[in-house]
Amino acid sequence: MKKAWPFSFFFVFFAAIASFSPYMVPYFQSLDFNGSQIGLLTAVPPLIILFMAPFWTKLADSTNRHKLIMGISLLISAGGLILFTQATTFLAVLAVAILFNIFSAPILSFANSAAVFMLGTKKELFGRLRLGGTIGFGITAFIVGVLVEDNGIKLAFWIASGLLFTGFLISLQLLYRNEDSKDTDDAKAENQVENQSIGSLLKNPRWLLFLTIAFTGGVALTAANNYFFPFMKEIGASQTTMGLTLSIGTIVEIPVLLFSNLFIRRFKAYGVLVFSTFMTGLRFILFALAGDPAAVMVIQILNGFTFPLLSVAGVAYADENAPEALRSTAQGLFNAALMGVGAAVGGLVSGLLLEKMGAQGLYMTVGAAILLILAIVMAVHSRLAPEPEVVY
Repeated sequence: MKKAWPFSFFFVFFAAIASFSPYMVPYFQSLDFNGSQIGLLTAVPPLIILFMAPFWTKLADSTNRHKLIMGISLLISAGGLILFTQATTFLAVLAVAILFNIFSAPILSFANSAAVFMLGTKKELFGRLRLGGTIGFGITAFIVGVLVEDNGIKLAFWIASGLLFTGFLISLQLLYRNEDSKDTDDAKAENQVENQSIGSLLKNPRWLLFLTIAFTGGVALTAANNYFFPFMKEIGASQTTMGLTLSIGTIVEIPVLLFSNLFIRRFKAYGVLVFSTFMTGLRFILFALAGDPAAVMVIQILNGFTFPLLSVAGVAYADENAPEALRSTAQGLFNAALMGVGAAVGGLVSGLLLEKMGAQGLYMTVGAAILLILAIVMAVHSRLAPEPEVVY
């Protein structure tokens, strides 16, 4: 039963993302914002995540108040989504966007940290809990799409707000390291954090290489999410084909996440990170070489081995290679590299490449860059001393 709580949280959290995220830009367009204004609003989230995810997770680790900070983050985020429906001017929407992203930034990091902790000695099963997010996203995206078409775009934000509030109720059942232990344990944990910091992680060359891989994942995620439809349009795909291709990409995530523990047990977290990054670069290059939508639909089968596998392996690696007192902080750093720096750079660079080279040129360039960065990371990693064996 204990494992059902993080599974349920991932379900409702990603259901909330599926409810409002696809409608952000259309909502801004409905308010007659120009391209520069929309560009600024879409650039805000990754930049805020970059700074606020590590800030909140470090604060939680140092005070041992993970559940409290998680709850506040969820409640204010739920309120922020409602405020979006009431804001009509650019400055008002920008203010709400800043508020929302400041408090939503650490939510996934906290959820990942809690899920891994609650798995105990079976941390490799994290992918099965994370599968709740894929299921929630897939189901909700379809339902909300139908409801928005009949009732207007603002309904998406109200639905997402309700789901985040449900997530708040579920989060009360999540557990984080020693938060519920006695005061003596709390004091001990606080003393540990005093002697450890984010700097201790960033001075570790393995951690820098890990964050570099996470960065490439963020670049790829933005290039895939934001520019996939322009790519499909460029090669002559219909709207129906675009939707079907996205569905294929979601469906193939399910078996990969379900059996991700076998990948991690066999190849270790670092090995899975390398494999998923290679598959990401390969998938992009194959996209660039594809001449028709049917070929892209086949290539989409590789999607399960890209970001979904990287995210699971990244959570496992961060948990394995961080001190006990910095477990949530480590997840915050991973999320900052992935959804902060990586997403921001990916959005900017991909937009420029799309304008200069077209969507196929974009994917060829990004795919080749990812493989080049991966080769450099592997070369540097091979020169480091062997790391301690992790038992799964």
